Amino acid sequence: MTIPPLFDLSGKVAVVTGASRGIGESIAQQLAAHGARVVVSSRKAEACDRVVADIKANWARGEGDAMTIPCHVGQRDQCEALIDRTIAAWGRVDILVLNAAVSAHRGPMAEAEDWMFDKMFAANIRGALWLTDRACPDMARRKDGAVILIGSAGGLRGSSDMGLYGITKAADMQIARNLAVTWGKHNIRANCVAPSLVVTDMAEVLTTDAKRQQTLEWTYPMKRIGTVEDVSGVVVALAGPAGAWTSGQTIVIDGGMMAGPGREEG
Repeated sequence: MTIPPLFDLSGKVAVVTGASRGIGESIAQQLAAHGARVVVSSRKAEACDRVVADIKANWARGEGDAMTIPCHVGQRDQCEALIDRTIAAWGRVDILVLNAAVSAHRGPMAEAEDWMFDKMFAANIRGALWLTDRACPDMARRKDGAVILIGSAGGLRGSSDMGLYGITKAADMQIARNLAVTWGKHNIRANCVAPSLVVTDMAEVLTTDAKRQQTLEWTYPMKRIGTVEDVSGVVVALAGPAGAWTSGQTIVIDGGMMAGPGREEG
């Protein structure tokens, strides 16, 4: 397969957190498909090993196209070790995709316990800072790099039951802007991708009921729920030459929802 030059990631090393399933797995697969060597990371090494094996079976261009490095993004030492081990093994980090996140509370913000906020803040916000603090200096030495945070359209809207999660996802957007301003002089780009509802394990409860799924689909102008490929395709573009002058942006992937709700009669 010939990769179009604008999307060619050959020779690049990518680290993807939360990559054992769903959006993260699709991102890891697509980065590998476009030529990158990919570190597949999540808390459970066994789940990552499955993705690594699949990448090697489908996209292998030699030993080492993918490897597992487990990491709990809510723990600083593990975040630092993820970047350090990647550099030790492959010499560099060119692309950092921050997909791992947790949602420890659903309901009114006033009902959330302190530990719930602390857990979400550590994994969803501090983890991103720890990882970029470690990776960006390496990118700066080569005057090239891409950081992509996977946020959520929920960070742009108010919510009565996912408010805390939305706060952390809004923070992703600001982190991307801060990184873009701080590291832009070193040719490091930072962006946030903010999907709306996507068919994943996390969203399964919303999509397994046919009537409820149809109702959800009607609310989107494009009359469907998103797929993981809708997200990973944008990430590939931002990670490579196609995104060379895009930085500090939040790319909303929502089938047109932010433009206005769909009409039930289609």
